Order: sequence, then structure tokens, then C-alpha cells
Amino acid sequence: MRINRILGIFFGTFSLLALAACSVSTSPGGSGGSGSHKRSGALTIGFSQATQQSPFYVQLRQGARKAAEKAGAKLYFADAGGDVTKQNNDIQDLITRGVDVLMVNPVDPKGVKAGLAAAKSAGVSVVTVDRPVPSGAAAHVGRDNTAMGQLVGERIAKELGPKGGKIIEIKGDAGGAVARDRSAGFHKAVAANKKIRIVSGPYCDYIRSKAVTAMQDLLQTNPDVKAVYAHNDDMALGALQVLKENGRSDVKVAGVDGLMEAVKAVDQHGPYSATALNDPISLGRTAVKTAEDVADGKKVAASIDAGTALVDRDNAHKYVGGTTFASEGAR
Repeated sequence: MRINRILGIFFGTFSLLALAACSVSTSPGGSGGSGSHKRSGALTIGFSQATQQSPFYVQLRQGARKAAEKAGAKLYFADAGGDVTKQNNDIQDLITRGVDVLMVNPVDPKGVKAGLAAAKSAGVSVVTVDRPVPSGAAAHVGRDNTAMGQLVGERIAKELGPKGGKIIEIKGDAGGAVARDRSAGFHKAVAANKKIRIVSGPYCDYIRSKAVTAMQDLLQTNPDVKAVYAHNDDMALGALQVLKENGRSDVKVAGVDGLMEAVKAVDQHGPYSATALNDPISLGRTAVKTAEDVADGKKVAASIDAGTALVDRDNAHKYVGGTTFASEGAR
């Protein structure tokens, strides 16, 4: 009987310990699947960004920071420096810091899968920003990059006219959805003119200095070029620099993002023909608001489009200002 009593006490104690263990998460940030994390107190957001080597991404960070401050939320930031392995490690670090929700601007939409899996395991929901991922995010905040490319392409096609000509395309990042969509939209816009031929340039990772180097070679091998289209304004301005140095004011240039330097160049009615709005400050603000809603358990759309518009010689003066990027509200 004594042995039975001892065994009864042992198993009873063991059952209580087991129940207690089930109620406590050993994973940083919470337990269960995506969205199960419960927060207490002020909202804490982790922001894993692909790079800071482009004005757009620098401003995107600033927009998110200002929005978080206004909302009374704490924002932890990590710069992957274009390295997807570092980004996956950054995401894990942000999870360990106990963030309530993650914003991820992926280096590689597929390569960041490990980081998203870690977030799901920890019960931390993810909002992707600017660049979408195939799966694993509660919501995506960005803009229609196909529409951006198409708007700019239509303008360039109109300026080249029936004679068409050769267009050099300077691309963003290999495998990136933004680069893919901006290219597809542009190609669609000029496809009707069979006299337009697009020469595919290298991937320059949205960095001006890389575009300068690429354009120097491209101009030598394509002296009959009539226009240059780059997947962002920073690269387009790099191409414009090379064209100016070579006295080629006859070559039209276009980019995307509405970088103020490009908008001012368009307003001068020179070779720079067009760009499309992609204000990173408002994008960062929308991303933070979406992250708040997701963390609070509110229903959000799977994809949130922050909108765009064409900036050309007809309306550029309306957008000229003292900001780094032109905004939709400037009209």
C-alpha cells in the first residue's frame, strides 16, 4: 500500500508538471503557428531590410521609423546588406528579441524561406514590404511594379514614335519579383511597335555606380541606341551620366521610383523622359500600419497596393519639391 501511495504521488506530480510545461512557450516571441503570438504593452516591430545601398531603401527605413514613432511602437531594424544568409540570421535575431510582428523586405523571395519558417514556428506574423514572397506572409505591402513599367514604357514608345529603335534595359536584381515585373510591364507597353528592339543589360542591383560601369560598356557595343530604361531612377541617372559624358543628348532615358533628382531632370525637358511614383516614405508608413493591424488580429488584405502614377514632361513640375522622392499627394 505504501508503494502504491508513493507511485500515486509521483504520477500526480508528473502530470501537473507536464500540464505546466504545455502552457509555457520555449520559443522566442510566442508559440504555435503564424499569428498566434500574443503581445502585452507597446507594439514591437522587427524590420529586416534587404539593403541600404539605394536611396529608396534608406527612405523606406525612415518612413517606417517615423510611422512607428508616431504609433508609439518600438522598431528594431536589421540591414541584410544584400546577403540572404545574413537576412535569415537577422530574422532569427529579431524573433529572439521578442518582436510582436515582423516586416520583411527580402533579398531573395525564395531564399528567405528559412527565416519565414522560423517566424512561423515562433508564432510571429510576417508582413512583406516592396518585394513579395511566394508564401509565408500574412500580408504584402507594395506597388504594382508591372503597372509602373508599363506606364514608363508607354511614354518611351510614344516618344520614339513609329520609327522605333533600340532600347537598352538595365535590370535590378536577378530573381527579384520587382525587377521581373518592371521588365514585363515595359516589354508589354512597347510590344506593339515591331521596330522597337530591347537589348538586355546586366543586373546592377539598383545601384547607380554599377549602372555607370554597365552603361559605359553598353554604349560602346550599342552606339545606335535610342533610349535607356532602367528598373529604378538611381540606375537611370547613372546611365544618363555616361550619356552626357559621351555627348549623347539624343538618347532618351527613363526609370522608376520618382526619385526627386529624376523628377527634376524630367522637368528640365532634357533626355530624361519619365519615371513612375513609388514614394518609400508612404510605403513604410503603410507597412507599419499593416503590421499594427496584423499584430492586433485585425483582418487585412493579402496584398495592399500603395498606388503609382506616371511623371513625365507634362506634369513633372507638379511633383518638384524638397523631398528625396516625389509623392502622390504632391499633385
